[in-house]
Amino acid sequence: MAPPFYVDETAGSDLTGVGSQEAPYQSLAYALFVQGHSATVLIRKDSSIDYEEPTQSAIKKAKKGADGPREEREKRERLLEESKKIELVEDASLSAAIQVLKILNLKPLRGKRVRVFGWVHRLRSQKDIIFIVLRDGTGYLQAVLSGVPAQIYAALTLTLESSVELVGILQPTPEGKTAPGDHELVVDFWRIIGAAPGGDDAFTNRLNEKSDPSILADLRHLVLRGENASSVLRLRAAMLSAVRAVYAERHLLEVTPPCLVQTQVEGGATLFKLEYYGQPAFLTQSSQLYLETCLPSLGDVFCVQESFRAENSHTRRHLSEYTHLEAELAFITFEDLMDHIEMIVCETVDKLLQNESTAALIKQLNPSFTPPARPFMRMAYVDAIAWLNDHGITHEAEDADGNVITDADGKPKVVPHAIGDDIAEAAERKMTDIIGTPIFLRSFPAELKAFYMKKHAPGSSSAGAAPHPVLTESCDLLMPGVGEIVGGSMRISDIDELLAAYKREGIDPAPYYWFTDQRKYGTCEHGGYGLGVERFLAWLANRYTVRECSLYPRWPGRATP
Repeated sequence: MAPPFYVDETAGSDLTGVGSQEAPYQSLAYALFVQGHSATVLIRKDSSIDYEEPTQSAIKKAKKGADGPREEREKRERLLEESKKIELVEDASLSAAIQVLKILNLKPLRGKRVRVFGWVHRLRSQKDIIFIVLRDGTGYLQAVLSGVPAQIYAALTLTLESSVELVGILQPTPEGKTAPGDHELVVDFWRIIGAAPGGDDAFTNRLNEKSDPSILADLRHLVLRGENASSVLRLRAAMLSAVRAVYAERHLLEVTPPCLVQTQVEGGATLFKLEYYGQPAFLTQSSQLYLETCLPSLGDVFCVQESFRAENSHTRRHLSEYTHLEAELAFITFEDLMDHIEMIVCETVDKLLQNESTAALIKQLNPSFTPPARPFMRMAYVDAIAWLNDHGITHEAEDADGNVITDADGKPKVVPHAIGDDIAEAAERKMTDIIGTPIFLRSFPAELKAFYMKKHAPGSSSAGAAPHPVLTESCDLLMPGVGEIVGGSMRISDIDELLAAYKREGIDPAPYYWFTDQRKYGTCEHGGYGLGVERFLAWLANRYTVRECSLYPRWPGRATP
């Protein structure tokens, strides 16, 4: 069977197309004219859908017109040649155009002649009129070209993502019509600043919604031009502004800890190691230890800093580099800490929803979003183990080295959860999704948590489960659809207990002298937490993976572009 020929009614071309997937024809009639009435042809309206066989009625209609494309092509070529003779000159008799720095600022200038710059986001022709949706990063503007502005060669060959200058009268959108900002630009002069390629290298041929994830990652710089990707990043910026405002209202001071460190926080196995002027050093896992040193002089503090984890994890909620929002607070209790985390999350969301533009972004990205109800549910670790078992949620059995145990058929052996298990991401997320509300999962066994976490006295859980001998004043905030977005704990305040923790974990205390000194020179009860910005954003914007919530995400094997 002969290979098919392809027709893309949006991105294809009857002038330059050859019928391949990379260079499709634009019309079915022309494809049948060139390749013959018996040719196998696949067609699509645009790049957002798959190619499929044309209907019999479409083939019948195309066959009737198959003898006409030659005349149409010749007419098109004559039109292009004629267009080269047409010159568009800005009319000096018109009022001087007001140069607009950004589309966002256009509304007060309705009725005036303005000059705007941007990229061609959308493009369509209707008879002798060309409609452009212009994008400049602050908003979108519909522009209408007719008459001479639509007849010049540049107009007939204009491509998506070309950068242009447009001049014309800004008018309210006609009644019954819609356009971004409820206005449109009636263009009297325009020019191309930077032409984007057409044909095989056209924007829509390189990238579309059906592109393979690896292609989307390679072309992240182009993906960012899409409405969803740019809206996520816009919401990210607004979220960081909102949380900073909440911290300012609570008198937390922002500091900037180092990224190059010589101490570990979350365990040596996940450290990125490097040589620093002949000395061993690491990329930071967390800024917590440095934040603790600020408490006596600056009071409660926070930072927004990149953290790095050398975990060979490809899950949808893990990154090798992520933005870590961390805070430390002095003279608090464990209950105070959870109250504070709940407040930060809820008041940040409230600020975003109170702002018209950011509320619109959330509505666009996550139409069903509702702010979380307070107070958040609080569940002890031992109660979570019981809940998982009561609901038949099992996990794969592992040996002492963390290897999955298989049965005689080579299949993973599944077992109920038990006290001491590190609850897996899948089980944790399933529990959270079933309960359907934010959960503070609290009081984890000491062996599952970092060396610096404060221990609390053993006691029975609310479900009556047997107490675990050593539990910590620690908590994870779990959100439906995402899982953990915050991890926090009270910190060890006693110097002897901290030294014992170093010894238990096999950590040399010498490099931590400055951290230990916080217990030597006026200790206090204190605690803190780390919030994963990308995870918070994935919950807020209903993104499937945190990779969508980072400008240029990094995960194992991915460090470009």
